[in-house]
This record gives sequence, structure tokens and C-alpha cells, in this order.
Amino acid sequence: MAGEREPGGELQLLGAWISPWVIRARVALEMKGVSYEYIEQDLQQKSDLLLRSNPVHKKVPVLIHDGRPVCESLVVLEYLDEAFAGTGPTLLPGDPYDRAAARFWASYVNDTFFPAWRVLFRSTTAEQRAEAFEDVLPHAETLDRAFEECSKGKAFFGGDGIGIVDLALGSFLVWIRVVDELAGTNLLDGTKLAPWAERFLAVDAVAEVMPEAGRIMEHYKGFLAKLAATPAGSS
Repeated sequence: MAGEREPGGELQLLGAWISPWVIRARVALEMKGVSYEYIEQDLQQKSDLLLRSNPVHKKVPVLIHDGRPVCESLVVLEYLDEAFAGTGPTLLPGDPYDRAAARFWASYVNDTFFPAWRVLFRSTTAEQRAEAFEDVLPHAETLDRAFEECSKGKAFFGGDGIGIVDLALGSFLVWIRVVDELAGTNLLDGTKLAPWAERFLAVDAVAEVMPEAGRIMEHYKGFLAKLAATPAGSS
């Protein structure tokens, strides 16, 4: 099985096709144009390689470079930018202030936007979805304002090209659309993030690795069915 292989080349990425955090790393690798081996992981039966490579969190993605693991998706993105500085586009701005702002907004996606959106993602009734949508909407509006600040009138958070904030938020786009379709919501409607999303998804490096919406939808419906069948108070 792929997950049982030892690191056998310069770069390996341990991931799961469904994970937005893994998508970030895969898009970045495609953008950099570096050769790597992708090793799909079964997160229900985690491989010894994954457990050895990320013993603290036991999560994907894990980038293995010359046998040394790098964990956590935003850390992986920054590592790729530094380790392959002369290869492909840069993911972080050169200006120190702009770089700090990009790190702030990428962390905002992880630490503020995602926890609020996850409530909508896990909602199984119309009432739950309506309440969750109202809670996450202000965070989407905040990111809309952040786009104006970071893009400076250009196509992406990163300016003319995709940067770390684009990757942080863009990795969720197909999931956001699938959840919107089932919940009857439209999280990015009326914001500058709506046309940004179209531009992001049209980038070759994104299209190369982004899962199809139909496959995500099938998985999500199964997840919601299991969630709805779980008795209250169960984990």
C-alpha cells in the first residue's frame, strides 16, 4: 500500500484527497513546478509513515523533504517558498509589512473563518443552517475587505498571482460551493470574493489537483447522513 512506503525520493507529500489543507500544499507544489511523490493516506487507519512523520498531531499534510518531515499546511507553504526560493512564483510578498499581513490573513482563515464555517458544514437542519450562516457571514465579509487591502486592485490576494492567502482560502472553495448547494446559501454572493473564486479555480495549478464537486458532494451527503443518525451527545 502507498501509505506504507518509506520516503524514497527528495520530496513526498502525505495527504488525503478530500482535505483542503492538503489541497493547499498540492497547489503550491504544482505552482513551484517541483517533482514530488504524492502518497494518499487512509485517515481511518493511519499508516506508520504518517504516525512517525507527524507524531504530535497525526494529521495531513506532511511534506517529507530528504527524509525530514514538515507538518501543518501553512508551515508547509512557507517552507516550500523558502526551500525552493529560486523555483516558480513566490507565495509570500517581499515587503516585510505585506508579508506580515499575508501571514495574518492566512491565519485568520484557519483560526477564525474555518471554525465558524465548520458549524455550517456540520449543520443538518434548516434552522441550524440559517443560524450558522448568519454567524459565518461576517467573517466572509471581513475576508472580502482583506482582499481589497491585500490585492491592491489586482486579481488575487497575492497581487498578480496566487499567494499564501489565496491558497489558504481557495482550498475551501469547492467545499464552500457544495455546502452552499445543500444548505441553500451563497456565502460569497455580492462580494469581490465571488469573481476572485472564479479566477482562482481557473488557474492551471489549482485545476490540476482540486477534487471534482460531484465527488465532494457524494462524500458530504454521506457525512451528513451519518451525522444526522448519530444520537445527541455522542462523539
